[in-house]
Amino acid sequence: MLLAHISDLHLDGTDRATDRATRVVTYLNSLARQPDAVLVTGDIADHGAPGEYAEAARLLASLTAPAFPCPGNHDDRATYRKVLLGDEHTEEEGDATAPINRLHLVGGYALLLCDSTIPGEDAGRFDDKTLDWLARTLDDLGDTPALPAFHHPPATVHHPYLDSTNLTNAARFAELLADRSFDNVPAILTGHAHTSMAATFAGRPLLVAPGVISTLRLPWESGEGLVDTVAPPGVAFHVLDEGVRGAGGRITTHYRVVP
Repeated sequence: MLLAHISDLHLDGTDRATDRATRVVTYLNSLARQPDAVLVTGDIADHGAPGEYAEAARLLASLTAPAFPCPGNHDDRATYRKVLLGDEHTEEEGDATAPINRLHLVGGYALLLCDSTIPGEDAGRFDDKTLDWLARTLDDLGDTPALPAFHHPPATVHHPYLDSTNLTNAARFAELLADRSFDNVPAILTGHAHTSMAATFAGRPLLVAPGVISTLRLPWESGEGLVDTVAPPGVAFHVLDEGVRGAGGRITTHYRVVP
């Protein structure tokens, strides 16, 4: 299975944000082989405004491959749900502000699109509803391999700002994964960092998509400001082979910049 993974579009109504996101969509649609899915791990809108989600909906609908988004800290749950997903409310008690957690089955794998946001805050956290949903869904999936995808990395990025706003209850997530084998959960996919990054978490690859809107300046790089707004947008490609379901299986990730 081939997954394209993008993150942090921060659509805000400006020509700059629209141009960068459109370049990524055009690049993905031009691929000789289309991905089985496109993951979008949060911060789709910059202010959580209806017009920003309307633009995001048009862009994602123009992708040839199916797009599966999850929210980030810049997103507004109720507006995201209504405009981007077309849902007036959740199935649970009609609460439009509840966490947005969704399961998609693609190519023999389960994509677990999770909500790691804390409304009104930059940092991330899995609330009890989301942790319960994750545990229950993983149990129900049985032997189907699952890829949790969400916004906030659960591991150190080695940047002071990012490390103050990542997943604050990563230990609880690690406990949830402790009883699951690599065959059940072969990798974890996130965004938020605005940098291509690979690490490990709970014994699994943690693969972070680069930012579409900008690129994080790491502490040892030169330049002024938190992010580089001139660097081109990027895409991650995750390749999962059949062997990932047994001993010796692999997930391979390639990162590309988009001209």
